[in-house]
Amino acid sequence: MSEAPSYTISFYYRKILVPVDGSETSLKALMVAADLATRYGSRIVVVSARPRGAGELEDPLVKAKERLKGLPVNASYKSIEYDPKNESPQAAVIKEIISEGYDLVILGARGKTWLSEISLGGFALSLIVNAPVSVFVVR
Repeated sequence: MSEAPSYTISFYYRKILVPVDGSETSLKALMVAADLATRYGSRIVVVSARPRGAGELEDPLVKAKERLKGLPVNASYKSIEYDPKNESPQAAVIKEIISEGYDLVILGARGKTWLSEISLGGFALSLIVNAPVSVFVVR
């Protein structure tokens, strides 16, 4: 006879940040977050970082909302604008992590970087190195 599962994890990962860019990999990470949120009662915040003054771009949050439609998850959506002259999208997301008190970041990594030895993209690598919380990378 097995023991009942422990839900200690629900106290560690109450608020999960999922950065999305509309790519299939980022949406896959969103589905991993949705599964965790469903199992442990976590809250998901889906974030898109956009350069200020970029004009009309396709909004990746629309795809994210469509993927989560009908799922029993507590999700909210947030668009972050950053000044591309003074800040990177990674820095904007890290500011968001710190200021809003997230417990976990789940993100998709496409592996597009200029170093062939590193199979992570620059965005993912930057968050892994600089985020003050755990980062779960989905490929």
